[in-house]
Amino acid sequence: MKKLVRFIFRIFGWKIDEKGPEVPKAVIVIGPHTSNWDFVIGRLSFILYGLKGRYLVKKELFFPPLGWFLKGIGAIPVDRKQRSNLTEEAAKLFEQNESLYIVFSPEGTRAYNPNWKKGFYYIALKANVPIYICYMDYEKKIGGFHTLFYPTGDVDADILYIKSILKNYKGRFPEKGID
Repeated sequence: MKKLVRFIFRIFGWKIDEKGPEVPKAVIVIGPHTSNWDFVIGRLSFILYGLKGRYLVKKELFFPPLGWFLKGIGAIPVDRKQRSNLTEEAAKLFEQNESLYIVFSPEGTRAYNPNWKKGFYYIALKANVPIYICYMDYEKKIGGFHTLFYPTGDVDADILYIKSILKNYKGRFPEKGID
């Protein structure tokens, strides 16, 4: 499968840094998220890394046969209209698994959003796991794991730090990117 993925990336001119994660558990933030293609590129990249990422996906998409497919690729259904203790649930997942990567696009949308969702940060704090900052750059057609970051507890400063890294990369639609 890895050979097929490498071939697909080569055809489309993408280069994925094959240096994968150095820790067995992490929250992964990837950006900038401006297109549905981001998921496809990210998912294929995870095949190269030999990782099974988990993804929070709105529960409305979990209908047959799409729901079966989503669960098969690691999606976790989330009811975005109902306030639940998702942070606790995610922390338990980290506790119960020797290896786990939960992937987030912190913007929470493909549209421009300067106000990121902070759930990924609180999950990392509660689970006592680091945050991997991952990137994709459509302009240069590159992507990969950038930085392993340990949250300090100062959510605003830490998110500014993450943004300072990801703003250097261009999404498929740069006008929707990170400022």
